Amino acid sequence: MDLEVRHLRAVVAIAETGSLHRAARQLGVAQPSLSTQLRRIEQALGGALFVRARSGCRPTPLGRLVLSRARPLLAEMRSLVADARAAATGGPQLRVGSTASRALSGWLRRLRGRGQDPTLHMNVSPNALLRMVADGQLDVAFVHEVEGCPLRIPRELCVRVLVEREPQFVSLPADHPATAKPVVTLADLAQDRWMIDPTVDGEWDAVQRMFRAAGVNPAVLHGDYHTADALVATGEVVTVCQPTRVPRPDMAVRRLHGDPLGVRLLLAARTETDLDGVRPALEEAYWESARQAPAYREWLEEDGRRERRPAVPAIP
Repeated sequence: MDLEVRHLRAVVAIAETGSLHRAARQLGVAQPSLSTQLRRIEQALGGALFVRARSGCRPTPLGRLVLSRARPLLAEMRSLVADARAAATGGPQLRVGSTASRALSGWLRRLRGRGQDPTLHMNVSPNALLRMVADGQLDVAFVHEVEGCPLRIPRELCVRVLVEREPQFVSLPADHPATAKPVVTLADLAQDRWMIDPTVDGEWDAVQRMFRAAGVNPAVLHGDYHTADALVATGEVVTVCQPTRVPRPDMAVRRLHGDPLGVRLLLAARTETDLDGVRPALEEAYWESARQAPAYREWLEEDGRRERRPAVPAIP
């Protein structure tokens, strides 16, 4: 068996995630397939690359040797691919990755207005997007980090915080009794079915902790948030939502009492220069979307009064 770039990527992914399961998810392959691939790589190299234990996968001495050579080779390959793509298209494109956000459209519009040519790659997994930036598949990623569930940020990335703590709200049917109040408690929604997307890194664990802390145990359905929106509108479920969510005639958005669930919003790139080139446009777009969301705008104004500072930064 001849080693290929994809084999080196697999070895590095296993080392950096510390798990075959997480590495398979990051690489977009099935775990059994990755396990088989690793066995073949180890056979080709003549020894085990990882020690497998309940706590995860740890590199062996042979594994550390292979990793020390694989990482610079992969970095050189990423640079080659990026340069080739730029030459083929007549100029560089800005490759943007993001988890879901209402700020995206405004961000891309501003980047285009400043002479940049962004493409967009969406993924529910912030860890996967960060890995893609580190691997040279993306230039920048805008991601969220669920409170209590730290992201695995590759060492080679530069990261800046856009919002230190963004409270998460709840969307519920417009005719739900709890919509009579501007701020709802989890007890108000304890008898409802919730829909949560367990594929979002850290989301399900954080929601479970929130329920336990409030002493509630509602029924939970698993599904993506596009499906959740449709089911909220028909009265089937309630769901966690970003505070920038704008209400609709069939869907209300409410703050949760005590702000029990939060995320940190991060922007990541390989260099400070890359960050400086896109951050102002993202900040403008984010606060624009914040002003357009009534519940969030109210929360920010109250928070600003508590902290004696402007709640929503003005956009020049």
